[in-house]
Amino acid sequence: MDTRTALLAAAAALLLAGAVGAVAAPDAIVDPREVNERSGDVRIVDTVVSPGEVRGETATLRLGVDLRHRGPAVENVTVRHRAIGVDSGLLVDETTVDAGTVDGGGERTVNGTVDVERAGGYRIETVVFADGERRAVQTTRVGGVEALTPDYADSRVGFTESSVWPTVAVSVREADNETATLSVSLSVTNRGDDASESLDLRVLVRQAESNVIADEASATVSEVRPGRTDTVTTTVEVPADYNYYVDAALWSDDVLIDETQGVANLNPRETISADETVEEVEFAVEDFSRDEGAVDDGADDAGADGAGRTGDGTPGFGPVVALVALVGAALAARRRR
Repeated sequence: MDTRTALLAAAAALLLAGAVGAVAAPDAIVDPREVNERSGDVRIVDTVVSPGEVRGETATLRLGVDLRHRGPAVENVTVRHRAIGVDSGLLVDETTVDAGTVDGGGERTVNGTVDVERAGGYRIETVVFADGERRAVQTTRVGGVEALTPDYADSRVGFTESSVWPTVAVSVREADNETATLSVSLSVTNRGDDASESLDLRVLVRQAESNVIADEASATVSEVRPGRTDTVTTTVEVPADYNYYVDAALWSDDVLIDETQGVANLNPRETISADETVEEVEFAVEDFSRDEGAVDDGADDAGADGAGRTGDGTPGFGPVVALVALVGAALAARRRR
């Protein structure tokens, strides 16, 4: 038998074996396009992420996965969600939702959740399985989780934000050479749809230079109707001739809801403003040194009328200022040595 005859015989044998196999196992040779038509097709159309319960350290993310189905029913469908830290690449949480049988065509939404920490960003990987076989994959990135407000601190009531009407208004009710009684009025607005519950208002008055609390007060903010603004007034008594920061905060069951700040300038020679930016600098003794020949024209006035007087028994922050001056003089003497 020559080579040509041998090749033809081998080819005929292969064809005969294929025909016998097709008859014995008719499902062995199937058009791939017929697989999806026989088992149905399911894929991810979209994934929607929304905040769920927000706690102090963690938050629940709600995941709505839209599945599109076509063809025969697809059984044993499950949807797996994995939350992976963007920076660390570590798995934070994993959940699996049993969607059962998907049929009927069209789209269907499968809801799930993952729990993540309120810090950093996350990559949400969603995979759809049918009978343990991976059918579809989609990845969604989530960032800014730390900006979510915890449920216990979520309130539509807060201090009024206005460019003209003052949030904190301070006026002098009474004054003498030693003390001043200040009337502090604060505007509170309800930005929600329902009337608010009662809130606690707390006010601290801090002397600007020393940061010492001069006085504090509290009041109750009664029910505020939706879209309305109420004014709450309280009084404090402080030493005269100083400048003060007026810190105000709204509390609900000992939870801080909102805060704001105003000022009270009682020293006509120097004023302060609210929301100042504080820049940290390195400590340097030379910043506090002065020339030996320098003359302070206001020294006598300060001794008689200013904030640093202590000899006449006037109450205030004189001892604090004297202590700061004593420390500065000691540092300067040490530097000269």
